[in-house]
Amino acid sequence: MKILIFGLGAVGQVLGGFLQKAGHDVSAVGRSKVAAAVNFRGIDISGIWGDHRVKLSRTYEDIKELPIEPFDLILLTIKSFDTRFAANAVKKFVGKKTMVICAQNGYGNYEIASDILGENHILQARLLFGAESLDPGKVKISVFGDDIMLGSPKYSIAEDRIKDIVKIFVEAEIPTRYTEDIEAYLWAKILYNCALNPLSAILETHYGSLGEDQNLMAVMEGVILEIFNVADAYNIPMLWDTPASYIRFFYEKLLPPTAAHHASMLQDIKSGRPTEIDALNGAMVRLGEKAGINVSINKTLTWIIRGKENMLRI
Repeated sequence: MKILIFGLGAVGQVLGGFLQKAGHDVSAVGRSKVAAAVNFRGIDISGIWGDHRVKLSRTYEDIKELPIEPFDLILLTIKSFDTRFAANAVKKFVGKKTMVICAQNGYGNYEIASDILGENHILQARLLFGAESLDPGKVKISVFGDDIMLGSPKYSIAEDRIKDIVKIFVEAEIPTRYTEDIEAYLWAKILYNCALNPLSAILETHYGSLGEDQNLMAVMEGVILEIFNVADAYNIPMLWDTPASYIRFFYEKLLPPTAAHHASMLQDIKSGRPTEIDALNGAMVRLGEKAGINVSINKTLTWIIRGKENMLRI
């Protein structure tokens, strides 16, 4: 299969590396420093999925360098604030049968990509593994919470086509499952990220410490309750019937295996990069205020993260 990875962050390197290792023809576009390192020596992947060194078929620093011909599969592994740019950039590589996977955090990526490329081309992925960049071209997989879930939010793509892509991922040793309920899984990750990421970034601590303090637990539970109210206002399907049932699952099943993890939002702030706050808590604020729902805790966290971004750029 001819595959394009648009975005060579940690996730893009992991997915691209495993797909190339499985025998697919993988091209990738990434920031100049990373793209140059990957082009020169390949990708070194370490961590809980084993140690691998993979050389991609082609690596580019600018998508304008690619020959204009369709890909079978395109993975958008850029940050959420670049989704519009990325969808427009890959448009000329989308043929009649091309599938494009939004493999990003937050709310709104599928909607933006569908508007530009057509929902008959767009799949949504829910990722729940953690990878961090050690150096350009070197990544470590440190956390695995669940298989990648893949589906079509608007049921615009035939189940068999999606399952064919799932099979490709599984054969590449990337744990993946098909779901009819991808929107519910996406909102489950939004709950998780919105509760943990801003506090981890603000306090510069790992996830586990957030579940050890009653004050911080109260903040996280407030975030979760507000998001459930937003989802209810928009008739979003959820995997849990009540906020209380999710909160129990959060503390008992989600937090323990990721306790040592630091939010990528913290890594972004320390590196002087913009965060994805506007696709997470900020998106919940926009949706909540439009529906007349109190989202004051999400709003406060959004303000603090924006302030911290600005302070560290000075």
